Amino acid sequence: QVQLVESGGGFVQPGGSLTLSCSASGSSSLSHLMGWYRRAPLKEREWVATISRVGAAHYRDSVEGRFTISRDNFKDTVYLQMNSLKLEDTAVYYCADLFTDSWGQGTQVTVSS
Repeated sequence: QVQLVESGGGFVQPGGSLTLSCSASGSSSLSHLMGWYRRAPLKEREWVATISRVGAAHYRDSVEGRFTISRDNFKDTVYLQMNSLKLEDTAVYYCADLFTDSWGQGTQVTVSS
């Protein structure tokens, strides 16, 4: 069983930046495909970005060019660098191991002036 723990959320003003981290522990290291998802208030959970073991990354259109997903396979950690944050980025962000369908508990990101 893989355990995922997110950190790095917080409160930031529009235009600001945050970096989320997701540390994996348990039976295996980071799987082939890791992802970040988010759930905004009163909305369904949505995909944000994914990254393969070799670093191939994909983003939803609304974060393309502002967010960067990365991974350190030696540290078993996945990151989400978020720049130029907007009000609509406010959500609980979840890390996911898409191979084992394991999820973290989430970290709150609030963008507000």
